[in-house]
Amino acid sequence: MDKRDIEALRGTVFCGALLERDGWRIDLKQSTRRAVKYRRAEGEIVIVIHNGKGWFDPLSDAKGDVFSLAEHLGAAGFVAALDLVAETVGFVTAAPRWERPARAGPVAPTETRWHARNSPRPGSPTWRYLSAERCLPDGAIQLAIDQKLLREGPLGSMWAAHNNAAGQVCGWEERGSDWRGFATGGAKTLFRFGAVGSSRICVTEAAIDAMSLAALEGQRSDTLYLSTGGGWSPTTAAAIDSLVRRPACALVAATDANRQGDIYADRLRAVADEAGCHFSRLRPDAEDWNDQLRRLAAGKNLKQ
Repeated sequence: MDKRDIEALRGTVFCGALLERDGWRIDLKQSTRRAVKYRRAEGEIVIVIHNGKGWFDPLSDAKGDVFSLAEHLGAAGFVAALDLVAETVGFVTAAPRWERPARAGPVAPTETRWHARNSPRPGSPTWRYLSAERCLPDGAIQLAIDQKLLREGPLGSMWAAHNNAAGQVCGWEERGSDWRGFATGGAKTLFRFGAVGSSRICVTEAAIDAMSLAALEGQRSDTLYLSTGGGWSPTTAAAIDSLVRRPACALVAATDANRQGDIYADRLRAVADEAGCHFSRLRPDAEDWNDQLRRLAAGKNLKQ
């Protein structure tokens, strides 16, 4: 097969087709249009990006195109990968039905879109989502609003700001009853909730988990609760590193109680070791901190 045939094959077969043919399924709640999460067995995850042309494994450094994915799935070398991809031509994937239509036309600057949205208020759709569905206490919601971290998203969803060290909004996590995403054109840095300049730094994987852990701990005055938004970019790693290099700082990996959470915790441990700060791992009793908060709220309701 010559180079032109290989390039034609690369443009014909998408990564999702290869995964679905191998028994993987889309995790719709954990996916966005630009990053579709596929799962198979426990702890097996592949994220498909670049409109189906690229992929990466969030639990390792593995990534690439459809041919490297074929090898990742078991093809013994590039020739076998070519054969596997060629066999997948014409395979029809189960395209996800997104709740929100794709945006058309140019996208306004990140900060412009952020400031165009209202802050949540008691009784508003976003407030009800956070309070009733996510069981966050009113005090935690109000504190996040006071810190200018929350905005009302479409259809009662929440926008949770990712700021840089200067306090500039670089992007935001988007969460709703049937929606999960990140700001189009935005950059993942850190969601920062709590006392700036704190000596205790707790890192979670989602803004709602950061607020949930704060609520469970009684909003400790010595703690800054962070969220990476499920990402681990050089910008995120550098931001955490700059925070933990302060004197007498302690880094807490408060990531999810699963394999992906353990991978994130190992990365945080490496950051702490490099910075020479104290490190500890804090696991939720449920899979994540919001699950634990909701279980606690459900238990209290049963006793009433």
